[in-house]
Parts: sequence; C-alpha cells; structure tokens
Amino acid sequence: MRLGKLFRILVLALLALAAIYGGTSLMLVRSDTTLAAGAQSQGCANDDSGLQLPAGFCATVFADDIGHARHMVAAPSGVLYVNTWSGRYYGNATPHPGGFLVALQDKSAAGKADVIERFGATVQTGGAGGTGIGLYKGSIYAELNDKIVRYSLPDGAIVASGSGDTIVSGLPLGGDHPMHPFIINAEGAMYIDVATATNSCQVKNRTLKSPGVNPCTELETRGGVWLYDANKTGQTFSPADRYATGIRNAEGFAIDSDGRVFVTLHGRDQLHANWPEFYQPDQEATLPSEELLLLKAKGDYGWPECYHDAFVKKLVLAPEYGGDGKKIGVCADKIGAVAAFPAHWAPNAMVRYDQRQFPARYREGVFIAFHGSWDRAPYPQGGYNVVFQPLSGESASGQCEVFADGFAGTVKSPGKAEHRPSGLAVGPDGALYVSDDIRGRIYRIVYQGGAEGGAANIRPCPSLTAPAGSPVEAAAKPPEGTHPNAGAAANNLPVPEGATRQVVALGERIYRGQVGGAACTGCHGDNGEGTPLGPPLTGKKWLWSDGSYAGIKKTITEGVSQPKEYRSPMPPMGGAQLTPEQVSAVAAYVWAISHRGSPNRD
Repeated sequence: MRLGKLFRILVLALLALAAIYGGTSLMLVRSDTTLAAGAQSQGCANDDSGLQLPAGFCATVFADDIGHARHMVAAPSGVLYVNTWSGRYYGNATPHPGGFLVALQDKSAAGKADVIERFGATVQTGGAGGTGIGLYKGSIYAELNDKIVRYSLPDGAIVASGSGDTIVSGLPLGGDHPMHPFIINAEGAMYIDVATATNSCQVKNRTLKSPGVNPCTELETRGGVWLYDANKTGQTFSPADRYATGIRNAEGFAIDSDGRVFVTLHGRDQLHANWPEFYQPDQEATLPSEELLLLKAKGDYGWPECYHDAFVKKLVLAPEYGGDGKKIGVCADKIGAVAAFPAHWAPNAMVRYDQRQFPARYREGVFIAFHGSWDRAPYPQGGYNVVFQPLSGESASGQCEVFADGFAGTVKSPGKAEHRPSGLAVGPDGALYVSDDIRGRIYRIVYQGGAEGGAANIRPCPSLTAPAGSPVEAAAKPPEGTHPNAGAAANNLPVPEGATRQVVALGERIYRGQVGGAACTGCHGDNGEGTPLGPPLTGKKWLWSDGSYAGIKKTITEGVSQPKEYRSPMPPMGGAQLTPEQVSAVAAYVWAISHRGSPNRD
C-alpha cells in the first residue's frame, strides 16, 4: 500500500516536472511566436514609400516636410529625434518655424508620426541647425552651429525648453565640409567628425594642377575625428584633442557590440578634372572608393596624400603629392579600409542593427545611407540608396547589399532627386528609420516576416570596378514634353552678340561634359537650374558679373575661389583645360539659357 502510494506520488512529481519544462518550452515558443506576430502587426498595409526593398520588408512615410532632416536617434520610449539644417547648402531656404530639433512620436501605433514637436535653437536665436545628434543618459545632444549642445528632457516631456548646456564649442566651420556628426559610447566618450575645409589640401582648392600644401597644415584643425567627454560642459575645441587623422569626412558613425567604433569616409573628388594627364575622363566617375574604417587612436587614414583605388585594392598616392595614379609611396604606411564602396556615393550616415525585428542575417551588421553622387558627371550618378554591410569583428564578412532604393525617383542627380538619404536610426521596436534632407521626409522600414528570412530579392552592390557607363546626353531624349523647358534646345536659344548658333551648340556639349572634360552639370544642374553645390544659371541674378557675355567669360576663366552664397568653389574653367574658343562657347551657352525668351536670333 505504501509502495503504491509512493509510486503515485513519484508519477505525479514527474508529471509536474514535465509540465514545468513543457511550460518553459511553451513559453519560449510563445515568445518567438509573439515576436513573429509583432513583426506581422507592424506590416505596412499601405506602403506609400515607393521604395524597393528585399522580400518581406515594407516601408511607410513616417513623417514629411519637417525641414532638411539630417541625422536621427531613437529613444527607448520610441520617440524619434531629428536634427535639421539650413543655410547656403540648401539655397538659404526659409527654415520651419520653431526649433531645428524635431521630436516625432507615433502614439496610435499606425506607423506614422502623429505628434511632431520642435525645440532647441531657432533662426531668431541665431541657430542654423546641424547634422549630428545623439542620446546619452536620457539627454539629447545635438550639433548647433559650432557647438555640441545637451538638452535635458523634463519628466513626461519629449522636448526640452531653454538653450541647453554647451558641451563643446569652437568647432571649425566653413569650407567644403562644415558639419559635425558624432557618436557617444556607453562611457560618454564623444567622437566628433571635424571634416576638411578643402577637397585635397591644394594651394588653390579644386583648381587644375594646383599642388598640395606640404605638409598639409589643415590637418592641425580639420580632417579627422576629435574626442571629448559627453559628461562635461564648457569644453573648447583644441588641436590637442584630435583622436585620429587623415579622414576627409567621416559623416557616418557606428559602435559594435564590443565597443569598436566604425566610421564612413567620403572619398575625394576631381581626379580627372584637376589632373587630366594622369586620369581618363571616366575615372572621374570610378575613382576613388568610398570607405568604411575601423577607428583607432592616433590612426592615420591617409588624407590628403592618399586615396583608395578599387582597381588595385589599396591606398595610392594622390597627384597633389607626387602621385600619378600608380605610385603607392607613403600610403603603404596608412590604415586601409574595412570595406569599400563605389566612388562618390557619399556615405552620409551609418547605424548598427542591434534589435531583433529584422531577420538574424542583419544583426550586428551596419546600414549605410548614401546621399548620392555629383562628381560622376557627365556619366550616370550613383548612390541615393541605403546599403547593408555585414561585419564580423573588425572585418567585413561579405559583400554589401543594396537594401533600400528608389529614394531619388526617376532621376539620380543632386538637382533632380526627389529625396536623398541622409540619416539612419533603429527604433526600440526594430524599425529602421531613414531621413531625407531635400523635402524632410522620414521613412520607416519594418520586416513583415516570411520563410525566406529576408534573403530573397537581395541585390549585391555594384562592382567597384564597373565601367562608368555612357555619358548622359540630353540630346538622346525628345526635346518636347520631358521637362519644363521643352523646346529650349540649342537651336531654339538666343545667341549673344559676337557668337553664332554653332558656338552655342558647342557650348552646350562642353557644359554637359561631352567636350573639354568640364562637366558643369555636376554643380549647376542638367539644365542650369542649380543644385545645392552651385547657383542656377537660368535667372537674372548674377553673383560675379553683370551677366554679360564678356562677364560670364571672365568668371569662367578666373573661377570662383570664395563663393558668396554656395559652399563649393569653382576652379578656373571648371577645373578643365579649355581653349579660349571653348571658354567662349560655354559662356555663350550660359548666356543663352539665361536669356530664354529673348528675341535675339542669328
């Protein structure tokens, strides 16, 4: 009897134990199922983004028209914070009223921001916004003019009041790259990009055959990453605080799970334009690579003496410092790239994917937002997308993939792109946010699930050694019905006194880079409508002459070393070697497109 009772007790105990383990297993299954259900519930019933994504992903427009949206950070609460920028880079467009910092919240869980609040500096208080933004110990850190400012958030509020506390001041401004992106690690180490004022440290910036300053004194205060303490206020920029050097423009930052800091590098421009004896015209579009770097204390990454050549897969010596497209020289001692990307794509932001909503293949790798090229002209432009780069420890673990595309719309060019990726953030729910700095759009990308685990529809990045493609010629398109200036081909343009219709036609070919090697479209747009890099040529406002044929010729011949309203200087003859006849021709074309409607015909 006792034995039977003991047996029953033992059986009951075993059943209970099995139930406990079974329950644990069931809890785990339910947990995974809940994750999958959560992924499904975040699906995009109305994907209005227009983006091309891998199978299983979808996107919505989270917010629109919030200003020139640059970098972003997502708080644990799910609030998305965005820094916006203004100034001559955006044609001095009127900023949104209120602060340059924007807080976006989706209270209804509909995949759209239904709360939009602004804070921080305004135009009235002397602000111009910025690029960099970060979150540390519950406070928002943001670039503002020449400072990094900390804003403490009151309990229960998503925005701060007041001017904030200055963490670092006196950051260098001006030149080609005046922005200051940054990242803060768990201990408060704040790594700040202090990018270069010039393209390649030439005596005359972006000018034909101008040698490099040797040694490059610009490196004392530019061209590297500086290190400060996010816990301290009142710090002042100093050359002594430089952490790493030889980095032309490190706009994208990411920290991996082991605390390693990675940065993206914008490669230099105008190899063929400034050094045509060493580089073929198509090499303007294929050299140099953009790079992903592992940041090391006191590391030297080569600028301005070196650039990455994808064809030889190493750093080579720049022509300003004695290079000829083949020599290695001092570059053998510089730190090379972890990964390289096609030339001039412009990596403007980077984020490590540290959540679980996306498939496992995306965890621990980095997403990179490529703002898009201008210096590939007259060849097709590239970038304007978001790329995924897998990493393993300090190395790339595979080829990069084009993750999201379609931002630019039908035309990939600075003047005609509808949207340009400029910032990235990963939300606590695992969504990936992408900002656009043209029209202030924020995209939200989520994974809907699927057996393929996001591996279907993957598009590898183009080969770094792929040909530049054929020059983009407007003449190949019908002149009517394709743009607002239909019928404005060279044979319908006015002709300045002293020129002929044939001269104007030649000038158009030179303007488009088909003759002479000076692709004016890169800065002034396909039809002279202007871009963030260069002014429009189709109006009546002239910054450097009276707009006469002679005045335009003079400006083209002499160049513009210190622009009045735009950030990029124009080297003499656009950095090319134009003959006097070619200068006259392109001046005639510029005069003609600025005088459309004039009765002057020859």
